Amino acid sequence: MSYEPRLAAALSGATLRQLSHWRKATASRGPVLVPELSAARPILYSFRDVVALRICVRLRQEASLQKIRRALDTLRDGLDEQKHLSSYQLVAGDDTIYFVAPDHAVDLVRRRGNVVIHEMVDVLQPFYRNGRQIPNLLHPRNHLAVDPLIRGGEPVIEGTRIPASEVAALLKDGIPPESIKDFYPGVTPQAARDAADFTAYVDSYSDEGPRQAAS
Repeated sequence: MSYEPRLAAALSGATLRQLSHWRKATASRGPVLVPELSAARPILYSFRDVVALRICVRLRQEASLQKIRRALDTLRDGLDEQKHLSSYQLVAGDDTIYFVAPDHAVDLVRRRGNVVIHEMVDVLQPFYRNGRQIPNLLHPRNHLAVDPLIRGGEPVIEGTRIPASEVAALLKDGIPPESIKDFYPGVTPQAARDAADFTAYVDSYSDEGPRQAAS
């Protein structure tokens, strides 16, 4: 399963403009995140990329993009940490960004080691950004699930392999939620409504205005 930018944005909380901006390096700093599946059109993100994007969105709520780029450069070049960004626990606080390891933490902006971190964040849990709730990554709606082992991470009706987008398409064609079971016996009316609601949420990322911030 690969995630096109609109779905990656909806699941991570980033805007489409941010995704575009974060793929590019600056004159002095590297990119925030380059999609590991395809960085050229069609641009395709992996599940790990979506997790990493959620990390970046959470950091961006408390730190400037310049600090994030500096921290990531320190992580990759200064500490020689070359694993995928989703593998790391990064926390913003005290005007800096910390890399949290099992036995210590490092200040990536001021380059100090053995820092004590008091608050950890589960990047998979829902959070708010600009007044909009970004859903739980593994359960974007009560009756939906995202599991990399099921259809490669495509959002599906929980407990099935039925894509949420296919159920939502039936409702959009005029099929009542109560009749979805005629097409997919395992799908309840509420699960069908959740599929339609989540699909509408994803589609809302196509309507980003030209002035939306890219940082």
